[in-house]
Amino acid sequence: MSVVTLGLIQGTTFASQAQSLARHDVLIREAAAKGAQIICLQEMFNIPYFCTRQDPALFDLAETIPGPTTDHMSALAKELSVVIIASLFEKRGPGLYHNTAAIIDADGTYLGKYRKMHIPQDPGFEEKFYFTPGDLGYRVWDTRFGKIGVLICWDQWYPEAARLSALAGAQILFYPTAIGWLSSEKAELCKAQHCAWETVQRGHAVANGCFVAAVNRTGGQDDTEFWGQSFVANPYGEIVAKGSIEHEEVVLVTCDLQEVEDFRRIWPFFRDRRIDTYAPLTKRYLDE
Repeated sequence: MSVVTLGLIQGTTFASQAQSLARHDVLIREAAAKGAQIICLQEMFNIPYFCTRQDPALFDLAETIPGPTTDHMSALAKELSVVIIASLFEKRGPGLYHNTAAIIDADGTYLGKYRKMHIPQDPGFEEKFYFTPGDLGYRVWDTRFGKIGVLICWDQWYPEAARLSALAGAQILFYPTAIGWLSSEKAELCKAQHCAWETVQRGHAVANGCFVAAVNRTGGQDDTEFWGQSFVANPYGEIVAKGSIEHEEVVLVTCDLQEVEDFRRIWPFFRDRRIDTYAPLTKRYLDE
C-alpha cells in the first residue's frame, strides 16, 4: 500500500483522565470515519501537561504500559482497523517513570513503545524532575499502513534522532508534542519560537526524505499557552496540512509513500553520507 491517510488529533486538557479518554475516543472515531488509517495523539494525551511545576504527588498520574489505556486503545484500533499512537506517562517501577508512546497496529496488536530520549528542563517544562531518559533506542514499527518512527516533543530538535529513525526504515516520523508560549515571552518571541519549531522539523523531512507529522496540544496549562498548529510536511519540507492555534481538531492528510522512494532517488543523502567522518558526533563538545 502506497497511499495512507494520517489523522493528527490536536486535543486539549480535561478535568479528569476519564473525560479526556472519552473525548479522545470521539476524536479518534471522527478521524477514522473520515478515512484516517494512522492516528496520532498529542503528548501525554489523557492527562494535563503537569510538568509546569515540581510536585511529587503528580507521579500518581502515571500508568503501566501495557496497561488499562493501551488495552482500551488496542480494542479501539481493532474495531476501527486503524493504527494508533498513544503518548502516555509511564510508571515503569517504584520511583522510575518515563514519557512514553505506545504503538498499536490496525488489528489491535500492541507493537511496542518508545521512551522519550531527550528530556528538557526549562521554566514551565520541569521534565527532568519526572522523566528518566529513554533506554529503548530509536525504533521503527512496520504497521499495516507503513513503516513509522515515533519520537516525542523535545526529541524533535535533534537531527540525530530523526536520522537514526529514518536509517532504520521510517517512512513517516511522528512527534507527539506539548509545546507553547510562556506569557512572559509571547509578545517578544512568539513568531520566532514557532518558526524555529516548525522549521527544524521541516528540515528533518528534507534531510531524511520522509514525511514528518508533528501533533501538538492546544489550550493552556498554568502559564503556558500551547500553540497547536499540528502539521504534516512532505519529503521536500512543504507543509501539506496544518491545524489552527486555538481549536481542538482532527488534522487529516493523505500521503503517498512512494514519494519517499522517489525523493531519495534524486536526492540520495543516505548514499552520500560520509560515515567514516562522523565519529566526533559521539563527543559532548569538540574542545580538543
